[in-house]
Amino acid sequence: MPVMPDHWIRTQALENKMISPFVEEQKRDGVVSYGLSSYGYDARCSDQFKIFTNVDSAIVDPKNFNPNSFVDRTGPVCIIPPNSFALTHTVEYFRIPRDILVICLGKSTYARCGIIVNVTPLEPEWEGQVTIEISNTTPLPAKIYAGEGICQFLFLQGSSPCETSYADKSGKYMGQRGVSLPRM
Repeated sequence: MPVMPDHWIRTQALENKMISPFVEEQKRDGVVSYGLSSYGYDARCSDQFKIFTNVDSAIVDPKNFNPNSFVDRTGPVCIIPPNSFALTHTVEYFRIPRDILVICLGKSTYARCGIIVNVTPLEPEWEGQVTIEISNTTPLPAKIYAGEGICQFLFLQGSSPCETSYADKSGKYMGQRGVSLPRM
């Protein structure tokens, strides 16, 4: 399962709208980098955040998730409380080809500050804005910058197209825009 290089990502983004909007070169001057890299694409986080709060002492239940567990914020930065997390989404909209699986890794700039990014794999033929979970593992508040790099996506090509894609299954997160909370 090869990792796909920059020229393949560029072609897929420009000709097949795999990533939109697409940034051809990696941007770095004074920002957490984003855009096309050698073997991946560094995506940006939006300016919309859902910050976890435990004001009501709720239990986190993925089968019956209470949306009141979040406080919504929009702006150029997000402050994540100590030992908490926030959700955001990518600026970019992704359309994954049928023979590709995408995995996501956090940016080292944030990881070196104790900020961890989690995203499940993007399955073949899934499309949408990616909901990103950002965990602040430190005992201090953490600042996240909207419109800047938050994670890197790596594109893995299967030896052949899959029999059943995410689109074939009519997956529940297909076509999502904005932050999507857990669904059953």
